[in-house]
Amino acid sequence: MPHLPLGKMFYKYQSPMISDPDTPKKLSANEGIKERSNFLRGTIMESLMDESTGAITAEDAQLTKFHGTYMQDDRDKRASLLKEKKEKAYSFMIRVRVPGGVCTPAQWLGIDALADKFGESTLKLTTRQAFQLYGVLKKNLRQTMKEINDTLLDTLAACGDVNRNVMSPANPFESQLHQQALDVAQKIHDHLTPRTSSYAEIWLNGEKTDTIGKEEEEPIYGKTYLPRKFKIAVALPPRNDVDVFSNCLGFVGISEKDKIVGYNVLVGGGLGMTHGKTATYPRLADVIGFCSPEQVVEVAEEVVKLQRDHGDRSDRRHARMKYTVEDKGASWILEELNRRLGWSLEAAREFTFDSTTDRYGWTEDADGKWAYGLFVEGGRLRADHKNRGRLALREIAEKIPCQFRLTANQNVIIARVDSTDKQKVESILSEYDVRVPSDLSGIRLNSIACTALPTCSLALAESERYLPTLIDELESIIDGLGLHDQSIAIRSTGCPNGCGRPYLGEIGLVGKAPGKYNLYLGAGLDGTRLNKLYRPAITHEEIVQELKPILEDFASNREYEERFGDFCIRRGYVKETVQGSDFHE
Repeated sequence: MPHLPLGKMFYKYQSPMISDPDTPKKLSANEGIKERSNFLRGTIMESLMDESTGAITAEDAQLTKFHGTYMQDDRDKRASLLKEKKEKAYSFMIRVRVPGGVCTPAQWLGIDALADKFGESTLKLTTRQAFQLYGVLKKNLRQTMKEINDTLLDTLAACGDVNRNVMSPANPFESQLHQQALDVAQKIHDHLTPRTSSYAEIWLNGEKTDTIGKEEEEPIYGKTYLPRKFKIAVALPPRNDVDVFSNCLGFVGISEKDKIVGYNVLVGGGLGMTHGKTATYPRLADVIGFCSPEQVVEVAEEVVKLQRDHGDRSDRRHARMKYTVEDKGASWILEELNRRLGWSLEAAREFTFDSTTDRYGWTEDADGKWAYGLFVEGGRLRADHKNRGRLALREIAEKIPCQFRLTANQNVIIARVDSTDKQKVESILSEYDVRVPSDLSGIRLNSIACTALPTCSLALAESERYLPTLIDELESIIDGLGLHDQSIAIRSTGCPNGCGRPYLGEIGLVGKAPGKYNLYLGAGLDGTRLNKLYRPAITHEEIVQELKPILEDFASNREYEERFGDFCIRRGYVKETVQGSDFHE
């Protein structure tokens, strides 16, 4: 089991504005917005009906996140519109929850059609196994949301200060264990979905469903919900494809033969930070105990309520579950959780992970069905002459009985395919010139990039539009060193918030300014060790110059089966990050 010390304290946070610990802290502005919102209603309906602007009010923009949509503007057009004294090019990104990443061909086709009908004709596959649609105009927002729900998917709690999409292993049914893990993820998802009827009132013309919009109050969250977003993942060793240690709450399945006998409970992971603020840092979760499959949902609820009651509501930079665990200690969290449960977690069981990678190409399920793992660069599916993967997947959904699985690495698995249909899948992919994973390098197959510019308001630099160019140059080096097939995890984000999990990349790039990135090295490919800063604020040319001699050293001096992140630590390029609060050392 990964060595993550229980309850070790590395840093005690104290707000610099508070000198008297007994003085109540001033709540953050978002707490007031939630308090006034009447369970997420706010004035969203009035904002949507205002035809004088493509935007909604600032408070409503915070509340619509809980409903699954972010207001954005095209930053590529800002300067010209400002010069012309015109309003920003506002539109909305919609995030669609896909519990465990599993969707049917009909659901795939429904979301695909909406991308053309109301969006900008692209689909983004996210690192939390969800869809994102971009470019939806305010006038089309309600209809788009309603039609998403018509597919039997939804957007409620895809964003906001609530539990987000619950992840589970993306591999299809290699054994009965994967179905059991998926079932647990679905139960957590259903149980922790907000109950406010505001979602149905605003987006579904008041039509309530079995899991959405049934109650006027929130039995778990209360009227101010959580201090910040909350993330849960279910993992199944030996593959850590969901990066379970990066989540606020994780469940790691422990199996005996063909049955998951229980789950280790992990608390306190999270990857966001702020440049220049050493009191903020990424952190990996602590393993605190073990519970039976029947106890998982109860444990999840009580951990969420513990964070609801003890998370920091005064400073949103310090409001995630990871800081609650860091400040109070994992031992205190375990004691308080046991008290709330009325019974105690058992001691954690041993487990190991081997990698966070996806499986590509064909694999056979335990029952004779087949699955094809398809690489999707940056998670972006387009339908243009250069990238026709979206058209290929549309045809597969139309013609072949199957199931789609979105992975936490922004890829897609075409699952549950009959052996008689394998050739049909290959023919369609070939017809649309979709790249075969076996032809791609190990570094490209292990790449993740957040969206960043032009739509993300937080982006300081490019990410999705930049990383493929960097990989092109690195491949020219890697191929010459005989490392084409070597798995090296490279992850890029346009800001330090960590959406693309850059701090778990063996090579991590975090935007610092336009055209400049912090370069991190040394994470574990199994997802159990953070990386560390190697060079700050460097350009593309400098990144290549810095990485080339390290890759050459790796090719010449790596030990048998040694991974790149481990090599960077052994050779002294960076120190090992034991836990989050020594990340900046």
